[in-house]
Amino acid sequence: MSGTEPTADGLYELLAAYEGRPAATGGTGKDPVNLPMIRHWCEAMGDAHPAYRGPDAIAPPTMLQAWTMGGLSGHTDRSGAYEELSALLDGAGYTSVVATDCEQEYLRPLRPGDEITFDAVIESVSPRKTTKLGTGHFVTTRMDVRTAGTLAGTHRFRILKYAPAGRPPATGTGAERPPARRPRPVVNRDNAGFWEGVAAHRLLIQRCGDCAALRFPWLPGCADCGSGEWDTVEASGAGTVFSYVVMHHPSFPAFDPPYAVGLIELAEGVRMISNVVGVPYDKVRIGMPVRLEFLRADEELELPVFRAGGED
Repeated sequence: MSGTEPTADGLYELLAAYEGRPAATGGTGKDPVNLPMIRHWCEAMGDAHPAYRGPDAIAPPTMLQAWTMGGLSGHTDRSGAYEELSALLDGAGYTSVVATDCEQEYLRPLRPGDEITFDAVIESVSPRKTTKLGTGHFVTTRMDVRTAGTLAGTHRFRILKYAPAGRPPATGTGAERPPARRPRPVVNRDNAGFWEGVAAHRLLIQRCGDCAALRFPWLPGCADCGSGEWDTVEASGAGTVFSYVVMHHPSFPAFDPPYAVGLIELAEGVRMISNVVGVPYDKVRIGMPVRLEFLRADEELELPVFRAGGED
């Protein structure tokens, strides 16, 4: 990010007036907390924690938002304020949108049978910001999730509504535009060690200092025992394709669709998302052996990818 810019024509004052207005009032979950959804979630996430099974099961805390989703048919209890805010931004030329981050706070466990209610509010709209994607405004909504009238957790979701940055114009006869660069990864205090390892051509996995459970992606605490102590082990580089998707749309300047994005199960047992290379996108298969290598994306960025073919 690079600073706050002045806002023309009083737009920001109009946007800021939406802060505190409801985005949803008295919403209800379409289903109570239930074991089938918990099971599907745990299978998709590869989470076999015993707390999520059996007669005394609780729901994984990270499922908090799942119980509020409306599905394909949507919800009828949304207010018009959020749509008005979005339309105001669209009308000012900020027609693109990207989710930037979310924050969740867990106050009590949810259990099968709990009925879910929720309220959402437009918590903040930022002044105009310039990012590498373009110029726009960050919009943050906060959802309070309750059961039996008791606050169970809070979910904050932040998007950037922006006008895409223009591509550099070609210069001279027959001149080509410079190649687009991949988006930069978000490096913070929780994952900086991982990216330092990548720079040294090492794929590092966190290991809990108390129970020795391996975890990826990097997190500040252990999901199994809650310990904040950890060290790292270096991945061997061997893995298999656990699942994958082929990206056709949307088109992004730094990528050339179609291409395969795989969920790779490393030999150590953890999984990570990365590109599958060395084979046509339509030849990628579940169970395919792959081997780690490092891709120099540009002069500043190196990324771990996985080449089809398995062991050297």
